[in-house]
Amino acid sequence: MNKKLTLSLDSNIIDFAHDYSKKSRKPISKIIENYFFELKNKSTPEIPKEVAELYGILGGIDVPDKKELRKRFHEDHLN
Repeated sequence: MNKKLTLSLDSNIIDFAHDYSKKSRKPISKIIENYFFELKNKSTPEIPKEVAELYGILGGIDVPDKKELRKRFHEDHLN
């Protein structure tokens, strides 16, 4: 059963969606539906290239947790 969904998008994105819809001869609703269908059925999310390049960059460096970083910040800047 289909239901209606209202989206609020930037006007440039809306213009692009209309142009893409015309060129691909597919309704915008079908394009959106296919996109979400693909997201739903992916077994593992795709990691963006920029993020993947950061993998292992700290290589064994002991990174303090958030509480420790906060403590160090306050000791260094507030005393």
